[in-house]
Amino acid sequence: MSRSLTVLSRGILGLALAGAALTAVPAAAQTPAQIQAAVDAAYAKYKDNNDGAVADYIPALAKVDPKVFGIAVVTADGKVYTAGDLKTEVWIQSISKVFTMALVMNQQNPDAILTTIGADATGMRFNSIVSVEWSYKGLGGSKLESAAEMNPLVNPGAITATSMVQGKSRADISRNISSFYNAAAGRQLTVLKDVYDSEAATNQRNQAIGMLMYAYGYIKDNPLQAVDIYTEQCSIGVNARDLATMAAMLAFGGVNPVTKKQVMKTADVPEVLAVMATAGLYDDAGKWLFRTGLPAKSGVGGGIIAVSPGKFGIAVISPPVDAAGNSVRAQLAIADISNALGGNPYAQFGPAAK
Repeated sequence: MSRSLTVLSRGILGLALAGAALTAVPAAAQTPAQIQAAVDAAYAKYKDNNDGAVADYIPALAKVDPKVFGIAVVTADGKVYTAGDLKTEVWIQSISKVFTMALVMNQQNPDAILTTIGADATGMRFNSIVSVEWSYKGLGGSKLESAAEMNPLVNPGAITATSMVQGKSRADISRNISSFYNAAAGRQLTVLKDVYDSEAATNQRNQAIGMLMYAYGYIKDNPLQAVDIYTEQCSIGVNARDLATMAAMLAFGGVNPVTKKQVMKTADVPEVLAVMATAGLYDDAGKWLFRTGLPAKSGVGGGIIAVSPGKFGIAVISPPVDAAGNSVRAQLAIADISNALGGNPYAQFGPAAK
C-alpha cells in the first residue's frame, strides 16, 4: 500500500469514526427493522470503498478476493441481522487469539494469563521480538512475571497462550481448541489446509518467537508444537455470521445467544474484553477504542469482531486492510452500525448529559 493511500485511508477513517462517536443513540430505541436498516445502510455506504490492500505476507492470503464484504450482527435473542457475503470463509487469523485466551481462562483462571503473559499493550508490532526482550529484562535483569509487558493478542503472548491449553497430547490440545471455537460459533468450523500449509512453510519468525519464549521460561515445554498448533488455529475458516456469533457469545456473558449454550464462564468474560479493548486492533487499538468504545479484535484475513456488552456482537469481513493490518471497510461499517445502535458503552448518558 502506498504512503499516500495509507494517509488518505487513515484520514477518512479517522473522520468517519470520530463522527460516529459524536451522535450515539440509546440502543433501547432500536427495533428489529431499525437494526436491519443500520446493517443495510452500512453495507450500501461502504461496498464500493476500495481503500486498503489485501495482506500478502502469507502467500495464501494474497489470493483472497478483495471484493468480499459481509456484515453480521447478533442480538441477545439470538437473531442474526446480515448484509452482503455470508458464504465466503476467510481465515480467522489473529481473531483466534481472543478465543484461545478465553479457553485458557476457562480451563484455569484469568490470573494464569496475567501472571504468565501479562495484559499490557507492548507499544510495538504484533510480531515484535524486542517486546519479549523488554519483558524478560524487567527492572533488574530477570523476568518479572507480574509485570510482563505483553498480552495474549500479540504473537509472543498468543503462542504462549496456545502452549497453555490443557490436553494429554497434541491431538487432544487441538481438539480442545476447535471444540471451544465450534461452541462459540455455533457450528463445526474447519481448518483450511491450503492456508495452514502456506503459513507453516513461512512462519520461521513465529518459530523463533516460540523458541525465545521457551528459552525465557514463558513456554514450559515443546515450543515448536505450540507454534504449529497456533498456526493451525489461525487457519480456521470463518464467515461473517460465525464471527458475529462468536462476538455475541462474549457480549452475553459467555452464552452463545443462538444456541443458548454456556460456552465459557461468565466471570471470565470481563478480562477477555479488557484485553480486546487495549490491544485488539494492533497499533491502532487506542484510536479504535477512543472513537468507538468497543472491545474488538482484527485479523489480517480481513475480519473484525466487536462487542457491545449486553447489547450485540458484530463482525465484518472485508480483506483489504490498512497499514496497521485492520480491515478498512470493517472498521467503517462497525463504527456506523454501533453508532446507530448506541453500542458505545462509554456513551450511555442520555439527553440530560448534553
